[in-house]
Amino acid sequence: MTTPMTRTFFFLGTCALLAACSSPATSTPETPAADTAAAAPALNYYGDTISAEGAMDMAAFPQATAGKDSLDATLNCEIITSCTKKGCWMDVKMADGTPMKVRFRDYGFFVPTEGLEGKQATMKGRAVKEITDVASLKHYAEDAGQTPEEIAKITEPDTSWTFTADGVIIRN
Repeated sequence: MTTPMTRTFFFLGTCALLAACSSPATSTPETPAADTAAAAPALNYYGDTISAEGAMDMAAFPQATAGKDSLDATLNCEIITSCTKKGCWMDVKMADGTPMKVRFRDYGFFVPTEGLEGKQATMKGRAVKEITDVASLKHYAEDAGQTPEEIAKITEPDTSWTFTADGVIIRN
């Protein structure tokens, strides 16, 4: 049998959950408990709050995508760089060392514009094999701060894997 107080707490908890689900995406640092502070790195969440549980390492990505043009996945990866203007994309390192471009679903969240190089991340979303045209490649190169000479060398489209992330966890 439920009491009026139990129903009130249930109602308030449900409202809090719904409000949290509908609020805009923000970066939320997770502070580890005092006794594990030295052992666990701080986690920053961007976009949807996701879990790293069951995430695939990039070393397994080529086998998981063999013969496919797309894959829904949660991936552990190393960040190479991010957009220095707005944080609207980042490049992560594939198993062979090449970059995979990561964009964020519906342009709905951003990551920091600097200081991500070499950090570990977990991202959940959809990987798609696509052709990136020369104009987009030049735009990305400009955003990444490449010189005009480096940008001028981009003359061919690129076929590669891209990733649209619903959420990202970055470890500090």
